[in-house]
Amino acid sequence: MHLGISMIEPLDSLQVNFDAGSLWILNILIAIVMFGVALEIKTADFKRLFENPKILFTGVISQFILLPAITFLFVKITTPSPSIALGLLLVAACPGGNISNFMSHLAKGNSALSVSLTAFSTFLCLFMTPFNLQFWGNLYPPTAEILKSVELNWYTMLKIVMLIVGIPLIIGMSMNHYFHRLSKKIAKILKPTSFLIFLGFIGVIFYNNFEIFTRNVHAVLFLVIGHNMIALLLGYYFSKAMGLSKKNQKTIAIETGIQNAGLGLLLIFSFFEGLGGMALLAAFWGLWDIVSGLTIAAYWGRKTIKSPECINS
Repeated sequence: MHLGISMIEPLDSLQVNFDAGSLWILNILIAIVMFGVALEIKTADFKRLFENPKILFTGVISQFILLPAITFLFVKITTPSPSIALGLLLVAACPGGNISNFMSHLAKGNSALSVSLTAFSTFLCLFMTPFNLQFWGNLYPPTAEILKSVELNWYTMLKIVMLIVGIPLIIGMSMNHYFHRLSKKIAKILKPTSFLIFLGFIGVIFYNNFEIFTRNVHAVLFLVIGHNMIALLLGYYFSKAMGLSKKNQKTIAIETGIQNAGLGLLLIFSFFEGLGGMALLAAFWGLWDIVSGLTIAAYWGRKTIKSPECINS
């Protein structure tokens, strides 16, 4: 990839230290994490959502329509450097993070809804993530210039997302259907273990690029915090405006505000060769949304919810 664009700033031209071997490890880790999540997903989770289209509509619109659109406005207002702007748009285009189910449970939200939305958003991201990145990225001239300078083939991106997300989802769900007890046992070990290994891997990326991150973290710190707060508030108040219950408001807030930055990093290293601003933004986003998500979940979890946990509006 050659970024021969006169307008690109130093941060935009930085290349994060990340080789082909590391990319393969990241591919495998994302696939294992997705497999672990899929081991607890049933076809009934999808049916449950379709039986209540209001909740399905609210969750999908909040995550895949409103968040990318508001992120675009956020980028227009804050005018960050082009690669950071594209990083924000990419994170907004990704599905919900895999830890969102645990956070919803901790927040005394609707765990069944959280699992169902994670399953459905993971399926939708096969198409919506490439679409949203291309659509919103090309509407903003500075990020459109970066997209023109890379070979961002929509079909290739779809294929990568399918391999890393789609196939583990299908295999995990199939195993849960045919070998439910075994799947449950594996998931109990695999989900927390793979997540911790993934966090450790992100830590290694930070360690190998410590100087780059510490020298440039000021460029993304407040943008990530602000963007994450907007995403959480968007999910909460949009679902409130749709007349959903308090439990469902908390759940959709978490599903919207906790993005799969790991998938974002994978796409950054696959198509943008670790472009400095994008990688810095996505890596910090992936760490910060865990901190913010656990904090708000713990706060909400202190309040006693008397209503039964089920999917209802």
